[in-house]
Amino acid sequence: MLKDGKLWLASNDKGENVFLLPGMANRHGLVAGATGTGKTITLKVMAESFSDMGVPVFLADVKGDISGMMCPGTDSPDMQKRIEQFGLAEAGFSYKGYPVTFWDIFGQKGIPLRTTISEMGPVLLARVLELNDLQGALLNIIFKIADDNHLLLIDTKDIKACVNYVQEHRSEFEGDYGKMSPASLSAITRAIVAMELAGGDVFFGEPAVNINDWLAQDMGRGMINVLASESLINNGKLYSTFMLWLLSELFETLPEVGDMGKPKMVFFFDEAHLLFDGASRALMDKIEQVVKLIRSKGVGIYFCTQNPRDIPDGVLAQLGNKIQHGLRAYTPAEQKAIKAAAASFRENPEFNAAEVITSLGTGKALVSFLGEDGVPGIAQKVSILPPQCSMGAAPDSQRETAIKGSLFYSKYAESYDPDSAYEFLMRQGEEEAAAKEKAAAEAAQAKEEERQAKERAKEEERQAREQAKEEERQAKAQAREEERLAREAEKKALAEEREKQKVLQSVGNSVLGTVGRALGNSVGKSVGGTFGKTLGGNLGASLARGIFGTLFKK
Repeated sequence: MLKDGKLWLASNDKGENVFLLPGMANRHGLVAGATGTGKTITLKVMAESFSDMGVPVFLADVKGDISGMMCPGTDSPDMQKRIEQFGLAEAGFSYKGYPVTFWDIFGQKGIPLRTTISEMGPVLLARVLELNDLQGALLNIIFKIADDNHLLLIDTKDIKACVNYVQEHRSEFEGDYGKMSPASLSAITRAIVAMELAGGDVFFGEPAVNINDWLAQDMGRGMINVLASESLINNGKLYSTFMLWLLSELFETLPEVGDMGKPKMVFFFDEAHLLFDGASRALMDKIEQVVKLIRSKGVGIYFCTQNPRDIPDGVLAQLGNKIQHGLRAYTPAEQKAIKAAAASFRENPEFNAAEVITSLGTGKALVSFLGEDGVPGIAQKVSILPPQCSMGAAPDSQRETAIKGSLFYSKYAESYDPDSAYEFLMRQGEEEAAAKEKAAAEAAQAKEEERQAKERAKEEERQAREQAKEEERQAKAQAREEERLAREAEKKALAEEREKQKVLQSVGNSVLGTVGRALGNSVGKSVGGTFGKTLGGNLGASLARGIFGTLFKK
């Protein structure tokens, strides 16, 4: 709770109040401790104080009990004892609920929370998909090709369509983007499908969350944005990648503000070890960069984990405010981890920090907060204040009412599928298929026309040969007929000539006989008597026949 404008979080073993200064709250922090030592209560007390100060908060609800922040706490003998112990009644302590907006990637216990594939980016998406370095590099190329071809990557359909598009046109792209292994492309597609089967695809789509909506206030109190993570935590890669995406969005969206009197927003990253498990060197560099620079945007990050050793040294060194709950040491490795945790505190000569860490009970902690000069305070043994909100989970009915009553419910409840890479490539594929079909049809038609032309040419050639043969046959027949007619004409002429000769001969004989006899008779008369007459007639006739026979001889 607030006291004198400062975040009163605990009291030390001397009864002195211990504060977190608002101006140092964006220097980040660590809340660590074994299960059951009171980390969740500490998160609630810190979130309440920031909200009362007007600072929006983001919390991941891994176990489901953070939801109770919307409900007032309930009185009990134990609470009355603690109120008296800390003198809370005089400070204005009262049971009250806080303004809470519930979010849920799966849309089941909160307002659906979405982003786009493009906003997630290839580096974080490769982490979600658990790609190796080669496949991750290829995913970067796919994003580059999508950008160069103005392909919007909104949801998993879009990235799958883009991968398939690259695979189908691989030979066209390799000249500009380098060799691309078909096996790696297929592996990326399988990883996307596996993520879809695990339910991760619902996180990608429109409308994408506007990060500025998380900077809201309610009646002057900062909004506490609670991410339902009971199911999400089962997919550690998706959970941690989402949280890192959120940090990146805050870093890229918010303007530089430098040092402020209080943070613009405070971000609690529960189960923080998941963020660093299996992270590549490139991703670790990105995390360290974001943590280092985001405080200049007015954002404070508090990593919550069981053991400080879960946090890499490069990140741990930037966490100025520390709350260490109890740790248990049953193995040499655990004892070494406790010594390392103790060594991260500024030494207090009054006690041994390592021994204190192992003996802390529930609700107790070893803390060190930054002073006004930015120097870490010495380690203090403290008791954490009780929360004013409920320590348990909110009833489902009350949570549902809060979800649907939120101003953001109508904005984000219904998803829509915009015209993006999938739709564009589908149309392009249909156009290419239609073009191929048309080209194939034209080729088939041309081939058929060529076949028909050849058939026509063959038929015309056959008909020409047949016609030539027929003309030749007719010519031969005509020649034979002409020859026959010529022979018949010749025969007829010969017959006519013979007949003519016969007639002439007959006529000649008749004429010559008459002439001869007349001549012979005339000669015979000259000779005398009847004998002479007869002789002269026969002789004249014979002579006349000889003369005419010579004249008409053929």
